[in-house]
Amino acid sequence: MDSPSGDEGMDQTHEHKMSFEGAEGRPAPPTSLPLQGQVGVASQRKKLSAPRISLSLDQSEDDLFDTPDDLDINVDDLDTPDEADYTDHEIDWEEPQASQSESVKETVEPIPTYSAQEERQDSKLWRTVIIGEQEHRINMKSIEPYQKVISHGGYYGNGANAIIVFAACFLPDSDREDYHEIMENLFLYVISTLELMVAEDYMIVYLNGATPHRRTPGFNWLKRCYQMIDRRLRKNLKSFIIVHPSWFIRTILAITKPFISSKFSSKIKYVNSLAELKELIPMEYVHIPECIIRQDEELREAAENSKISSFLQGSENPQESIAQPNASSS
Repeated sequence: MDSPSGDEGMDQTHEHKMSFEGAEGRPAPPTSLPLQGQVGVASQRKKLSAPRISLSLDQSEDDLFDTPDDLDINVDDLDTPDEADYTDHEIDWEEPQASQSESVKETVEPIPTYSAQEERQDSKLWRTVIIGEQEHRINMKSIEPYQKVISHGGYYGNGANAIIVFAACFLPDSDREDYHEIMENLFLYVISTLELMVAEDYMIVYLNGATPHRRTPGFNWLKRCYQMIDRRLRKNLKSFIIVHPSWFIRTILAITKPFISSKFSSKIKYVNSLAELKELIPMEYVHIPECIIRQDEELREAAENSKISSFLQGSENPQESIAQPNASSS
């Protein structure tokens, strides 16, 4: 038999390889490339190798995302922002904050921490009261020095009638910057305390002595007190005694007469001394401030001196009158 030609031999070799690779499902690339122009070869075709392409449809989804071995990355060897860049930024941020906090410490004092006892005391700084079916809040801290303005003086009569003492000498000075705020809270305190003290009939003892003009309550304040007093309190008030009245307080009460009822005006009584007050009410539980006691003693001494001087003047006048007729008769 004739030996196969070069082209036929190459074709057989190529077909043999294709058949061998076909068992695996993909062709094998050629290992050589015949060149044109060889002697004895009539016509040769140029054959190129194709890339290996997998045509299998049995791959799973995990295989599609598999990375080659040479692309494996060791995450532990990478510089993360926490270890590299962010650390530097934290240092940059901490330094100005530290310097700023130091400057703040020099100018601003730290806020003190409250103990449990101090918190309980702070909760007592405000009192909620209901006056005239309206809720009001009283700043007890602002009126703390003036709470002695109203006190309970015991009872009179059958033992159920209360004696309410109002000492005007404990009122704030009107030249204070917060005078109106204090008087507003003090007004609510007086009205609410009066409602707590009074159960049945009662009387008010207004101690006006030793009270300078700057501490005397104004007309509007007294008028508002009268208007805010509950109808029950107005009706149960049996007497309003003013001790050591001054011309100023008399004038104010005269001005308020058009705004108050005639029944209330008839309950007002003026007392010039503590001795006269003792004749009207029991003084066992009535607290009289020391300044009023001193003024009462001064007024009593002044009254006694006035009586003595008037007596001496009266005793001298009769002798002169007797001497004048004798002189005229002679």
